[in-house]
Amino acid sequence: MSGLDFLPSRRIALYLTRLFLTRTLAVLVLLVLVLMSLDLLGESGKILRVEGNGEAELWRYVSLRVPLLIQRFLPFSALLGTLIALVSLNQNSEIVAMKSAGLSAHQILAPMLLASLGLAGIAFAFNEAVAVDSTRTVNAWSDNDYEPLKADSGVQSNVWVRSGDDFARAKLVVGRGANVQLRGVTLYQRENDALARIVEAERGVRSGAGWRLEDVRIYDSNMNVVRRQAALDALGGVTPDRFNLAKVRADEQDVVRLKQSIAELEAAGRPTDEIRAGFWHKFSGPLSVVLMPLLAAIAAFGLARSGKVLLRAAAGMALGFAFFVVDNLSLALGNAGAYPGWLAAWAPLALFAMIGEAILVRSEE
Repeated sequence: MSGLDFLPSRRIALYLTRLFLTRTLAVLVLLVLVLMSLDLLGESGKILRVEGNGEAELWRYVSLRVPLLIQRFLPFSALLGTLIALVSLNQNSEIVAMKSAGLSAHQILAPMLLASLGLAGIAFAFNEAVAVDSTRTVNAWSDNDYEPLKADSGVQSNVWVRSGDDFARAKLVVGRGANVQLRGVTLYQRENDALARIVEAERGVRSGAGWRLEDVRIYDSNMNVVRRQAALDALGGVTPDRFNLAKVRADEQDVVRLKQSIAELEAAGRPTDEIRAGFWHKFSGPLSVVLMPLLAAIAAFGLARSGKVLLRAAAGMALGFAFFVVDNLSLALGNAGAYPGWLAAWAPLALFAMIGEAILVRSEE
């Protein structure tokens, strides 16, 4: 085998790839089972409290939450899976045997890096095809207190808009453009900077330049009385796009739709810093899986009899945790507009890639 070869022999490459994938998937399954069980214990009471909800709704909640857990914990599973695989190889002196055969540290890690690249591509496709819809649906369902919900691609939940001195909250916004319909509307009407009336309506539909609220309940704070009426015209001048653009979340839209939302927000003169950071993080987030073998490599190199294998594994885990902390911090700063969204998404990945590579080069020396 030539020293210029990037990969080791086919047999060793397949062996290392299988170790990485099986350990990563095993850790992911274990994490998802434990966390899903804990989550279901906390939410099952709220779901079953609604009349008509039963076992089917519990399974529906599980089917919606599992993709979100997979999306969030796949990079962490890749870190732990790599650490388990490399510690095992180190303790069995397989790393020593590979290096004695002329393999460099980069060649030993190469199959895992290639496998993690493929895993990142699958993760991106999974996030866009499954996790986005699950996030939108479970958020709308939980905001609707787990009452029956016919969710479609246009559903948004817990949307606030301002009309003059008044504030309006829609529990659900369904559709886009002229077809927007509101569910669970609460209108807070103010006079002289004080709350004058609270208007609650079951539904809201577009009517002329405003909205027709139906099945209305009005609380008048000045007279301390509650009145009911069939319909009420309100929110004059509030266009449907105000509701559509009031709450744009990157995790609830795929890349194509999110890019359109950014253009719509810019056309409306609205800030886009938070959405842009989320847009770029859709690409950098799955790629963090590729970073995990590099950060975990510190556990692979070093003599097992030195007694520092567990210490090295702990150092690799600490590096992985540090990346997640820095990534979340950077994303928060990008959301606040402290620096550009693309930099907020990609800077932690680039920084820790350099740190991991520096540690790997130092271990070879």
